[in-house]
Amino acid sequence: MKTLFQNEKILILDFGSQVTQLIARRIRESHVYCEIHPYNMPLKDIKAFNPKGIILSGGPSSVYDVNAPKPPDEIYELGIPILGICYGLQLIAQHFGGHVDKAAEREYGRAELSILNEEDLFNKLQLSKGRLTVWMSHGDRIEHLPEDFEILARTDNAPVAAIRNRDKNIYAIQFHPEVAHTDQGKDILKNFILKICDVQPVWTPLNFVESQLEKIREKVGGKRVLCGLSGGVDSSVVALLLHKAIGDQLTCVFVNNGLLRLHEAEDVQRAFREHFKINLVYVDAEERFLKALEGVVDPERKRKIIGNLFIDIFEDEARKLGEFEFLAQGTLYPDVIESVSFKGPSATIKSHHNVGGLPEKMHFKLIEPLRELFKDEVREVGFQLGLDEKILHRHPFPGPGLAIRVLGDITRDKLDTLRKADYIAIEELRNHGLYRKIWQAFCVLLPVQSVGVMGDERTYENTIVFRAVTSLDGMTADWAHIPYNVLSRISNRIINEVNGVNRVAYDISSKPPATIEWE
Repeated sequence: MKTLFQNEKILILDFGSQVTQLIARRIRESHVYCEIHPYNMPLKDIKAFNPKGIILSGGPSSVYDVNAPKPPDEIYELGIPILGICYGLQLIAQHFGGHVDKAAEREYGRAELSILNEEDLFNKLQLSKGRLTVWMSHGDRIEHLPEDFEILARTDNAPVAAIRNRDKNIYAIQFHPEVAHTDQGKDILKNFILKICDVQPVWTPLNFVESQLEKIREKVGGKRVLCGLSGGVDSSVVALLLHKAIGDQLTCVFVNNGLLRLHEAEDVQRAFREHFKINLVYVDAEERFLKALEGVVDPERKRKIIGNLFIDIFEDEARKLGEFEFLAQGTLYPDVIESVSFKGPSATIKSHHNVGGLPEKMHFKLIEPLRELFKDEVREVGFQLGLDEKILHRHPFPGPGLAIRVLGDITRDKLDTLRKADYIAIEELRNHGLYRKIWQAFCVLLPVQSVGVMGDERTYENTIVFRAVTSLDGMTADWAHIPYNVLSRISNRIINEVNGVNRVAYDISSKPPATIEWE
């Protein structure tokens, strides 16, 4: 049975823009369901998807290039409203007989858009003298307008910056409404999806939960499901959703690799076994992981050792627990988009650390109840399911855990030192009301000792680096501008309360060029 939001949806065709995901994010924020698919999605699949509107994304190509990416020509005759963005505008113009060429002056960055017609796309915007600040990102422009189209807006460098064919319900804009730099860009997209496409805003976490419970029960039937629980947001929400749907048919396995944060193993068991009454198997594998990592310095070797050992332990536990038909994973929508992008998966920056190898080795069927969601939506679903605030808003934590935050070789003493320092830093962020305002914060233990004076004695001890960043999605990040008094409190407490540390530094690097993690 289809739920209401599955009939009220938008299709985004991706032409390779770096910000295509942002289009989907803005639409979902307006409580409308949407999906991103490659530009060459077959026409029969587009019809089967049955969208109430289609958006053509931006992209790096020029429409006059040989082999320029183009959607099926028939989409313009489906009677479905279409919005072209940047490259999408140029595709529409070319398809209907207009002429696109290189602009004499390329237009990248902020521009002032003069609105000539405030209907439809630009309805009820707060304009300053009929103008709006927008974000441009292309070197081409429309030189001749196609027949039956009218100009809705222009900039100094782009005389055709927004167009429409009202009879065909086709609209197109040269700028990017999805980025934060465009004023009221979200409102422009809302005008398209809610007014022009007449989509009902019924995509809510509660509706999603209700539809997923039905889907899970239908798919699983009376079979058993195995779930690897890490205590992170994604796996926690997967576990709660499955437990609500199928109860004791779900078994969760929590592997303590000895690389977790202070009190984390106890907190996970308390939350899921005692509070939610989930069937949880706890595996204390600390000794095995520390022995396997002994003397290992290279971060990629650390990751591979941890990943392979996790799979071995998980397999052993699964065999002990009997037959399972399904393996549950916390795959999110950005992972799905990456896997179906027409450009192919992006270059690997570091080896992946999820349990992606398990289904092939163990012959499970996969169940991925969160694969339609972005991270912020996962948190909203977790809230609906009653997940504890500390887990719900937990900062991202790497699969290899503290192994890649202890730089150099790993010992139990180093891990304990880092655990205590990290706990203090996070506690102070919470005490000062800053934790929820920061995307990710953590401490790193450097393989560096420095001279210090503690009391009347000269010391030669360890250095801790504190790292805190602000970000929307982790793809880019800026260092968090934490007040000096808070940084001072964190530093003083770590030095006074953690034996073996006499120096604390604060990392003020952005991403790029630095990554968020140090290894």
